[in-house]
Amino acid sequence: MELCIFITTDMSTILNKWLGGAVILTLFCTQTAISQDPDKNPLTLTDVWKKADTYNRQLQMQHLRIQSMDERTRAAKDERLPEVKANGVYARVSNLAIYEDGLFNSPTQYPVVHGYYQFGADAYLNVYNGGKTTREIKVRQTEAELAEEQKNLTVTEIRYKAAALYLDVYRGRMYEKVMLQDILEREKELEEIRQLNRNGVVLKSDLLRAELKLSKQKMTLLEIRNGILISNQRLNIMIGQPDSTNNQVALDTLLVQQLPVRTYEDYVADAYEHSFAFKISEKETALSELKLKDVKSNVLPKVGLYAEYAYTYPQILFYPYSIALYGLGQVGVKAGVPISAFYQNKHKKQEARINLERQEIEHADTKDQVRQDVKSAYLRYTEAITRIGVANDNITQAKENFRIVNNTYFNQLSLLTDLLDAETQLLQSRFDLTTAQVTAQLQYYQLLKATGNL
Repeated sequence: MELCIFITTDMSTILNKWLGGAVILTLFCTQTAISQDPDKNPLTLTDVWKKADTYNRQLQMQHLRIQSMDERTRAAKDERLPEVKANGVYARVSNLAIYEDGLFNSPTQYPVVHGYYQFGADAYLNVYNGGKTTREIKVRQTEAELAEEQKNLTVTEIRYKAAALYLDVYRGRMYEKVMLQDILEREKELEEIRQLNRNGVVLKSDLLRAELKLSKQKMTLLEIRNGILISNQRLNIMIGQPDSTNNQVALDTLLVQQLPVRTYEDYVADAYEHSFAFKISEKETALSELKLKDVKSNVLPKVGLYAEYAYTYPQILFYPYSIALYGLGQVGVKAGVPISAFYQNKHKKQEARINLERQEIEHADTKDQVRQDVKSAYLRYTEAITRIGVANDNITQAKENFRIVNNTYFNQLSLLTDLLDAETQLLQSRFDLTTAQVTAQLQYYQLLKATGNL
């Protein structure tokens, strides 16, 4: 879109005093750098969400965390495999000192073989340890599921933030479109007032007020465009694009403009089934239950199979001794009962039980919070839909009011202040409609976010 305003000498002088002629000519006699490019496909919200899912750094960290949790689960399962060790010893042995006459007298030195070495291997297979290995695997699996739900929650939050930024850009574009149209109409109106002033029909003060109003509109347009640039940069950062990328949003984006067909109770039931915050609370409660079971198992016996074999030189373990290499192996069962755990485990078990009770209360609180979020989002959404209808009615009334005041002013039956007020009301009503549409769309996404469906 190109809009070029031709300014008279008197008008230019006044505007130069307020804003500077260079700024005005730059804004309105050149094609704006952030205007819509008809040759470029507009960026849809679905495209934004896909880019955010792929390039957002918070989500990338969450994906890596899930991979780490999966590896921890595999490591816990590996604990079921037997433990195998290889070991070796080499030593230099001193002569054997025998103190036949007491420690404070010189001993008799008996020569021994000074070289000693041993190498071998042993293995241990856990048969039963109170179910700790199985519970450890379950804990790791639950933690991996918890990380997945936390990732899903982050995805929902990122999508909601991306939608908010996208709609900020959309709102700015719509504001810009409305403001450019209003400025064009005010330019035409100003020319008519200028002509009336030359004919002595209106005062010079009316002309100055109209020019001042137009200059303020142009300054507002600059603020709107700067807001678009700021939102555009934030959106680029969110979806992993360079700051200089000029995102073109579809100005005819279909916005939600109807009341929800489902009841509040339906949304609450949906939230209890799909809300990621609710699922996270469930997983944390399950972890507390597993922790309590694990502490209770500290008093249970442990049973395992073991085997070992080693080569040793010299043979000094059994009599008669032999200055030669020998090999010895053994297999068997190892069993043990942690007797001290019966009195050391009491407070640990009580602590785990208290933590579980606290987590259950926290889960109930999360359930209340989910229901509260759904209620708030549902009411705000229905309120925003109603506001759209009110905004449409206000535009109709503001248009009629402006038509009447405009006719009466140019017929010298009303004041310029009445005309300026009518123009302001019409412009504000158009802004309000865009704001209401964007708010309704955002509240709709807030409702989806609260129910875990965004």
